[in-house]
Amino acid sequence: MKTKSELTEQDDFAIKRPTPGAIPYTIHGPAPGDQGMSDRAYVLINVLPGQTAAVVKSLGDIKEIKTIDPCWGKPDIIVTASIPDQDALTQLVLSRIHRIEGVTQTDTHLVYRLKEASTK
Repeated sequence: MKTKSELTEQDDFAIKRPTPGAIPYTIHGPAPGDQGMSDRAYVLINVLPGQTAAVVKSLGDIKEIKTIDPCWGKPDIIVTASIPDQDALTQLVLSRIHRIEGVTQTDTHLVYRLKEASTK
């Protein structure tokens, strides 16, 4: 099991920064310095029982969110977001989605373009 200090560092494509009283989250994406990040991300959202409809309605007011799909099981909602960069994604998830009443946890996945490997 990782120590608290290890969870605040970049860890193989996942950034985990727990803070006391905060909603747990994970952001997956290219390693620091890697190029090829696109302008799209998937955000998997868990909500309190009975809160899915209210959370979906609130998500619909966020212009960066392009699709909202309520799901059976976990996650409760999957959204696709269009963002210019990782900083904008961080602000979207931590400052906007986490403020929605009923949201309990998010898991965010950045989409990036794979470069074709050159053959010799």
